[in-house]
Amino acid sequence: MESILQCVLHVSVTILLLLGHMITALEVPLDPKLLEGLPQPPTITHQSPKDYIVDPRESIVVHCEAKGKPHPSFSWTRNGTHFDIDKDPKVTMKPGAGTLVIDISGEKPEAYEGVYQCTARNEHGAAVSNNIVVRQSRSPLWAKERIEPIVVQEGVSLVLQCRPPAGLPPPIIFWMDNNFLRLIQNSRVSQALNGDLYFSNVRTEDTRSDYICYARFPHTQTIQQKQPITVRVLNVDAINETMAAFLNDTDFFSDSPSGERRPTFLVPSGASSSAMVLRGDVLQLECIAEGLPTPEISWRKDSGDLPMNRTTLHNFQKTLMISDVTEADAGDYRCMASNSQGAVYHIITVTVKAAPYWISTPKNLILAPKETGVLSCLPSGNPKPIISWSMNGIPIENSPRDPSRKVEEDSIIFSDVQPGSSAVYQCNTSNEFGYLLANAFVNVLAEPPRVLTRPNEVYQVIANGPALLDCATFGSPIPKITWFKEGQNSVLDGDDYEQHNNGSLEIHTAQKADSGKYTCVAINSLGKKENHVYLEVKEPTRILKQPEYKVVQRKGNVLFECKVKHDPSLIPTMTWLKNDGELPDDERFVVDMDSLTIYNVTEGDEGTYTCIMNTTLDQDSASARLTLVEATPTPAIIYDQPDPPTDLEMTELRARSVQLTWVPGSDNNSPIQRFIIQYEDVLHQQGVWHNLTEVPGTKTTAHLALSPYVLYAFRVLAVNEVGFSQPSYPSARYQTEPAAPEENPSEVDAAGNEHDNLVISWKALTSLQSSGPGLQYKVSWRQTDGDRDWESVTVANVSKYVVLGTPTYVPFEVKVQAVNDYGSAPEPTAVRGFSGEDLPMAPPEAVQVLVENSTLAEVQWDPINPQMVRGWLMGYKVYYWKEDPQIEEQKVLTFGRNKTQGKLPGLQPYSQYTFNVRAFNEKGEGPSSPNQQFNTPEGVPGPPASLRITNPSLDSLTVEWGPPVELNGQLTGYTLRYQPINSTNELGPLEEVTLPANTTSCTLHSLKYSTRYKFYLNANTVKGAGPAVTEETVIIMDEDLMHHPAVDVGKGHTELPHPVFPTTLSLRPPFPKVHLSSPGFGNVSSSVGEDGAVLSWEYWGQDKNLFVEYTVDNSKEEWTKESVNGSQTYLLKGLKAGTSYKVRVVAKDHTGVTVHSSQELSITVPVIPSQQVDIATQGWFIGLMCAIALLILVLLIACFIKRNKGGKYPVKEKEDAHADPEIQPMKDDDGTFGEYSDTEDHKPLKGSRTPSNGTVKKDDSDDSLVDYGEGGEGQFNEDGSFIGQYSGKKERDTAEGNESSEAPSPVNAMNSFV
Repeated sequence: MESILQCVLHVSVTILLLLGHMITALEVPLDPKLLEGLPQPPTITHQSPKDYIVDPRESIVVHCEAKGKPHPSFSWTRNGTHFDIDKDPKVTMKPGAGTLVIDISGEKPEAYEGVYQCTARNEHGAAVSNNIVVRQSRSPLWAKERIEPIVVQEGVSLVLQCRPPAGLPPPIIFWMDNNFLRLIQNSRVSQALNGDLYFSNVRTEDTRSDYICYARFPHTQTIQQKQPITVRVLNVDAINETMAAFLNDTDFFSDSPSGERRPTFLVPSGASSSAMVLRGDVLQLECIAEGLPTPEISWRKDSGDLPMNRTTLHNFQKTLMISDVTEADAGDYRCMASNSQGAVYHIITVTVKAAPYWISTPKNLILAPKETGVLSCLPSGNPKPIISWSMNGIPIENSPRDPSRKVEEDSIIFSDVQPGSSAVYQCNTSNEFGYLLANAFVNVLAEPPRVLTRPNEVYQVIANGPALLDCATFGSPIPKITWFKEGQNSVLDGDDYEQHNNGSLEIHTAQKADSGKYTCVAINSLGKKENHVYLEVKEPTRILKQPEYKVVQRKGNVLFECKVKHDPSLIPTMTWLKNDGELPDDERFVVDMDSLTIYNVTEGDEGTYTCIMNTTLDQDSASARLTLVEATPTPAIIYDQPDPPTDLEMTELRARSVQLTWVPGSDNNSPIQRFIIQYEDVLHQQGVWHNLTEVPGTKTTAHLALSPYVLYAFRVLAVNEVGFSQPSYPSARYQTEPAAPEENPSEVDAAGNEHDNLVISWKALTSLQSSGPGLQYKVSWRQTDGDRDWESVTVANVSKYVVLGTPTYVPFEVKVQAVNDYGSAPEPTAVRGFSGEDLPMAPPEAVQVLVENSTLAEVQWDPINPQMVRGWLMGYKVYYWKEDPQIEEQKVLTFGRNKTQGKLPGLQPYSQYTFNVRAFNEKGEGPSSPNQQFNTPEGVPGPPASLRITNPSLDSLTVEWGPPVELNGQLTGYTLRYQPINSTNELGPLEEVTLPANTTSCTLHSLKYSTRYKFYLNANTVKGAGPAVTEETVIIMDEDLMHHPAVDVGKGHTELPHPVFPTTLSLRPPFPKVHLSSPGFGNVSSSVGEDGAVLSWEYWGQDKNLFVEYTVDNSKEEWTKESVNGSQTYLLKGLKAGTSYKVRVVAKDHTGVTVHSSQELSITVPVIPSQQVDIATQGWFIGLMCAIALLILVLLIACFIKRNKGGKYPVKEKEDAHADPEIQPMKDDDGTFGEYSDTEDHKPLKGSRTPSNGTVKKDDSDDSLVDYGEGGEGQFNEDGSFIGQYSGKKERDTAEGNESSEAPSPVNAMNSFV
């Protein structure tokens, strides 16, 4: 064995010496013992970012750290010149590193701004850092400005500009109000990328005075505030009322600026724009539109789909963001703004440039003397970057010449290197968008092989699993690794073994026979080194007898068995769990080596019990459930789902089939009906199990058909009437060989989505259907008209392909064939489709119209030429509208593709219509036919616009009416009919009067007085009479009732109880563009009485939500609204006497929108003399007052007599001797008290107090709060809440002691009496 091994080593060394080595980078292992003896040029390990923004309030720290052997020294340049840190006491360098610490306290930070570069140097070379641009962060203040209030009309767009100060880095912008609450943003109001606030259309609720733009500077954590912006939004009514005072009621503002309109773009402007983005950055495209209603924004890319995983929409769909941009993201992006009035789009052409980026960075190169190597620097970018080389920080053209070095554009080739030629090379690549700098050293070393893996390492693995044996080495030249197994003469290599680049040996499926001693040998031109390791393959741990489902009675015992097989050299550990947690700490639970016994079972013991067998290498587990039941005389048979099958084994292994056998588990008293065989595709979908086949429950084998290029694992489930068993343990794995695909993609479809393309799509094959690696799709297509050749392209990892430049809507045949590295699937069947459609080119011809009656017409046309359709004809659309300046609504009717005529229903009689016809396909509508006009014949007219009764007298009245709104022809006259109504509401004989068309009133005579009449009025044309309007009235009895008319206040006619004052009615024209009177109301009148104003009217509309609205005349107050519940009279109460009001009646629909409004009436409420009863003249009141006066007189006399009898008494004398200073006599000159007098007039009343300053405390009454306090003066705060304590009791008591000696005053006497 030793002789063979030496022979193999000798041959290997000879081969290594004969080969010319092109050595790639050799990494030096991070082994401290190894590194101690190896020289190494410097390597930069940590540095500050290229663009380094510092906080001016803190010291500047510019990082530069490096490693090397010996440890490198550091130096710096600033702005291209040497930076001598020893001359600046503010600058220090951290020990052992090149990191600069600049103390800027007391200094201007601007003095240390600049471009810094660090150099780390030792005897083997010099490495340099990036150019580090040091700048201080800036957060400037907002420039002072005066912002005028913004007044806009409701509905228009608005932009509030922020224009923050330029900071470093740029600030973060947000909008808030005075309460520091963020302004609510939505699809209508949003903030643009530049910080401006955009309103697609303004509303009155946008009026506010605190639109404030804030700028937060993240580096210094400061926030700057712009001056608040005031916005006032006026609606059309408010603007017209405001302007009327200056423009003499001229209609200055109309509805058009703020009315509904199609969108237009605020940002960006124009129909197209362009944007540039750098590769790897975030692309931000923004579209903000104005319009009413608020437009909705949508995005798409013209040349393909948006990248799904990198695309996000922000700011209510207005901002499109694509992260990690690639060159494929270039193209035209279309943003569309749409609302109910139309749509508009903007195209943004995006170009992608790229700052330099690495395709391959230079790698450190360790070479042995005389060896050859290449240092490569492969960047990319757009524009293409320029590469320059330096050695030890000096441009290579200025470095000493080295014959072993050849510099090319992107590489340096070293040949026949010599000791001492170690150096650090810098590759600098740059274009207009940036630069990259990389250091890579060339270290010329001569080192024999070293094995870094510990000797005699023992590896333990489980059988049928992988085994990985390590052999980490180092040497220069790089050693070649070979492996040998004890007892074998050949190098280990082949299907069962795989040697990795790092020297490790992998055994894919370890078996018992693989156990033993393994030797790895490392060889280079300077020597060899070997190491021995040991592999032990252990038997897997398996549970042979699983715990079974148990049903036990209360206080019974239960035994769970768990018998395990394991490798005898491994120490097993059995663990039992209850419901995935630890077992209860209860002596009733007894755990033996292979069982668990529970004694005296209770309800709390129910649950799932799991046994887990652990070894140091693997584990196995099984579970069973314990159920507690009540005691029964005879135990019932327990039916349960079957136990899982065991001992799965594969036999008859073939390329496309295998036979699987198994041992059934217990059926648990329910026969097994069938077995389900499942498989796992470990190669493509590990962990996902699929059903493969089923066999009857009487069989224990299955012949399985397999697919190519699948690493199979199988398991079996048993099924009985109770349910499914747990799956069996997976079988051993079996891999089938790859092959060509056996099937092609399904659901192939061909249809264009643009007029010049064809989109071919299909359902991709699954990994199981791929049959081998390298799955691709061969997509073929050709036009079917004519003898065309097939064109094809091969694609991968996609499910559609777009063919560009196709003719519009021509038939194609397409095929999609699956291809992999082993061949192609069978030839697929061609699928027919069409390229994209375009709008039709021509309108229908021979268009004509046939008017059938006054409301129906038929339009006829010839079919459009199929060549002009340019797509699949879907039908025809007839657009028609009435030629009426007040009606601009255009109607459209759609007819099928096979139709050549269509009827237009619901036309207005006696009207002129215009129409045209258009063809349309799936792309849209084509041009319209020339407009044609037709007239509809006459029809019956609509009802008269109004009907009112005027000038009633004892036997006559006048009927007035308005012509019909819908004439529907030439009026030939009116028919007026009327009949009396008696007191029981029975109708009398009907009279009829025919009137000419040019009259609008008629006076009827010889009517019965005090009789109610009902009137009917129709308008007539040659086509007949239209619908009638009706009215009722009462012929008044005498002239007095003409001034005191009866009015209907909801419940019949009621005489007014008080005199009625005359009311002046005047029609006040509305402001321009405000409420218009409608023919829905007529005969609006009012009368004013003591109880209020009574309004009466007639209403012919359909809406029943009627309201009376009123407001003070010549004021800007809002209208007050009161519901009238469908009545035609209403009593308006609560009006102020002497005030003039404007009153009107309105009808609203269910949404609260006014649909009809009457004329405005002006009502003046008169001042009515008061009719209240004067209480002073009432007898009962006079008697009561006399009794009270008599009682008071008696009490006064009694008190006076008692006082005169008292005279002076000891207490009085004591008061004279010891006068209280608070009641000293007042002097004329100093404001103090004069002589004391006991006259009653000079006595203060009880309940009052006279302090020393001569003022009277009004709050020191008998019921003051101070009587209940314990000191301190009671106080109240500004909102009236009490904040002090009750006080003054002592002073109160003293004062009351003095008052007790006084004779009571009459008032005091009354207080005491009461």
